[in-house]
Amino acid sequence: MSNDAFETSRLLRENIGRVVLGKDDLVQMLVVSLLAGEHALLEDVPGVGKTLAAKALALSLEGTFARLQFTPDLLPSDITGSVIYRSDSRDFEFKRGPIFNHVVLADEINRAPPRTQSALLEAMSEGCVSIDGVTHQLPKPFIVIATQNPFEFEGTYALPESQLDRFLLRSSIGYPNRDVERQVMSTHRLGEPVDKLQPVVAVEAVTAAQDAARSVKFEESLVDYLLDIVQSTRNFDGFQVGVSTRGALSFYRGCQARAITEERDFVTPDDVKALAIPSLSHRVICEGVFQGASRNVVESQLRDLIEQVPVPM
Repeated sequence: MSNDAFETSRLLRENIGRVVLGKDDLVQMLVVSLLAGEHALLEDVPGVGKTLAAKALALSLEGTFARLQFTPDLLPSDITGSVIYRSDSRDFEFKRGPIFNHVVLADEINRAPPRTQSALLEAMSEGCVSIDGVTHQLPKPFIVIATQNPFEFEGTYALPESQLDRFLLRSSIGYPNRDVERQVMSTHRLGEPVDKLQPVVAVEAVTAAQDAARSVKFEESLVDYLLDIVQSTRNFDGFQVGVSTRGALSFYRGCQARAITEERDFVTPDDVKALAIPSLSHRVICEGVFQGASRNVVESQLRDLIEQVPVPM
């Protein structure tokens, strides 16, 4: 495997880390999502840097970026685009929506109604958009980074399981420690540091790194280990719904991408363990638990299940 993929990962992580301070794990998760060719859901309270992290990733690429502020009156055509009639040419023309960008930030995604949320499904899953029977391909690479506040439910619409399954991982940022927060105060005195970020990798380098991630070696014993974890979510009485086959494949690809970020051309048990909870916790449904508390409960039960699965030597 070429070292170019490792260099692409390193440059992205270093550049994003210049403005997303003290959150190396989050930065790695974003790069993993990008290299796996999948999408990320950032779930946390307002004001901790979700939008900042997404914007930093976008500005680190020599690609295009769009931010979509999801609101109750947002229409599907506001995302995908629409066909308009041009009087000068007396013809219909497709006007592309903001989904036609390399990095799309879906801010507060749970504030839009289900009809609008579903407009993202084909784009996230298939990498294309169909308008009036015509299929339009999205650019490559393509990643959706969505954010939502898990503690505020008034005026929100919970994401359906079919859409949650389109995200490789769900992660949170959390509050910074005191030293990091002091550093944030200092670096933001003269404006937003993220606006000064310069691109460090070309989109062609990212697509090459994505191809390299697909060729990362995954030993059969580790594939069985991954599948044992997935199977345990289906057999556990506390889960009403376990991880789907699509979720298992997404988990698999995420482990390959994480190996690239660790500058390895092979997957280890540590990759599987590190991605198990971010990749699986939003794909299971816990019985008898309301939405606000379900994440902590699910993640706790997943940790217990993972500890019970034997690790291959």
